[in-house]
Amino acid sequence: MWMLRTEKTNDPNLIARRPRLISVNSALQVDLYAQANAGRVRGVIYPGFGGQPDFVVGALHSPGGHAIIALPSWHPRADVSSVIPRLAGPVTSFQHSYIVSEQGTATIWDTTPRPRHNRSSTRWPTHSARDELRREGHQLGFPLH
Repeated sequence: MWMLRTEKTNDPNLIARRPRLISVNSALQVDLYAQANAGRVRGVIYPGFGGQPDFVVGALHSPGGHAIIALPSWHPRADVSSVIPRLAGPVTSFQHSYIVSEQGTATIWDTTPRPRHNRSSTRWPTHSARDELRREGHQLGFPLH
């Protein structure tokens, strides 16, 4: 087995050389702007974001590649939605192609913020959070459809 340093394994330029590369990364939260938080819980570093930014960038520069963020729609231990109106802390990534939860998939890349909110508030949050996210989205200037 070969062991390589992260400078080699997480180099976005090397990742991008692989055609049709699909990166799948997890996140703790995503917001209505489709920004992901993969490293902090209540302001404290949780697992750290690892190679997420490198693999998102590498996959998006790969010919035919896509970057996917996968997360549960609800955190049962914290009893909160994984989809929130707006991240308060650092953003780990924001350029992904898709966001996926057990509730569905939202296509993100190549959309303007307005359709992005419409997709995000109706596809991947848990059902109990959708109405509140629509209200919050309206306050942030997103149209309601």
